[in-house]
Amino acid sequence: MTKKGAVAAKTAVLKRRTFTREFKLQVIREIEAGKTQAQVAREYQLSDNTISKWRRELRQYKDRAFAGRGNAYTAEARVNELERMVGRLTMENDFLKKLLQKLETES
Repeated sequence: MTKKGAVAAKTAVLKRRTFTREFKLQVIREIEAGKTQAQVAREYQLSDNTISKWRRELRQYKDRAFAGRGNAYTAEARVNELERMVGRLTMENDFLKKLLQKLETES
């Protein structure tokens, strides 16, 4: 392999950076404290769009923003959560209906 190919192979394994919830909140707090978004972006070597996205997620999801491992809490996650709840409640209702029928037949 040529030296040029070795360099290309090394750069191909670069991973995406992930940021903790605390880091994202710290960046947003600095902007709210008066620093410009561009200044904070340069300071932390982040893109302006990334910070805008974090601020939008925090406004939209408040305490559920930045749920973990860098993944955002999204409307899709909320739908999934509600679907699980509906399934659980449906099972509980079916169980209670059967129990009520059994009690009615015994009396």
